[in-house]
Amino acid sequence: MLDTATSEQIELADRPRRLRATAASRALVRETRLSPRQLVAPVFLVPGRDRREPIPSMPGHERMSPDLAVEYARRLAGLHVGGLLLFGVPDRKDDLGDGAADADGPVPATLRLLRDADLPLVLIADVCLCEYTSHGHCGVLDGHRVDNDRTLPLLAAAAVAYAEAGANIVAPSAMMDGQVVALRAGLDEAGLQDTAIMAYASKHASFLYGPFREAAGSTPSFGDRRSYQMDPANGREALREMDLDAGEGADFLMVKPAITSLDLLARARDRFDLPLAAYQVSGEFAMVEAAAANGWIDRRGAALETLTAIRRAGADVIMTYFAEDAARWLAEEAV
Repeated sequence: MLDTATSEQIELADRPRRLRATAASRALVRETRLSPRQLVAPVFLVPGRDRREPIPSMPGHERMSPDLAVEYARRLAGLHVGGLLLFGVPDRKDDLGDGAADADGPVPATLRLLRDADLPLVLIADVCLCEYTSHGHCGVLDGHRVDNDRTLPLLAAAAVAYAEAGANIVAPSAMMDGQVVALRAGLDEAGLQDTAIMAYASKHASFLYGPFREAAGSTPSFGDRRSYQMDPANGREALREMDLDAGEGADFLMVKPAITSLDLLARARDRFDLPLAAYQVSGEFAMVEAAAANGWIDRRGAALETLTAIRRAGADVIMTYFAEDAARWLAEEAV
């Protein structure tokens, strides 16, 4: 032990700081790289034309009509964003959520316009009933209980409507047992074998969904969703859900929320060969925005750091409300 050694007397064989000395060297050896093509932008759609409705809890985002969504999509395509995740917010709701499968609803209407625009974007349609039910739950009710099996055909019908309108991928998010196999059967029966399924496989009952529920008008009128969404404390159950969805024919597996599930992403990456998606949810976005607005953190730095962490944990695709800004920032860094 060299109690009195000077800095000149200490010889270090390993000096990792050598490769951190300049921005150029840091970029050269960066292990995890983000690309705009890996990002998917969620979009909230309402009926009509030239209709914009700001979302107070999600600064910079708004519900928009199909014509305006196409303008937004053109902007994202110009930034090389990978795709869109579409959510419908209808003007009318009912107990069964029948509007989810309405061929003239805001999601199919937007998909037809986007298909005609022929933009280099992957079009993903969320499949759930919560935006369309008067009670705000993700399925058909039997009293105060969500009836799993009665919900499945309604989810399949919605998926078929979206695929026929132009969706490349349908993404069941209702967390009903058997939803993937129900969608696959419905799509195949309709001759839509080429439509892929992105399963919300590991979806926890999170407190981070609040701003989304404002945006989608999907807050439950009673109770909560803990009887069908997973307990956030359960990791083994999350892997079991992923196993089940992969076995039912899912083409992608999704983990949600992203930042509180990085351990699950890493475990899933080691376990599955399927592409993995992660959803940086509305609450994650809103926390960064609120802290940045108060001057507590750097918005750009925090957003890119969180996205990089999600990518590093194993996500191939990231759903994020930062998609447009992140794509612009990444383009600036590449110059």
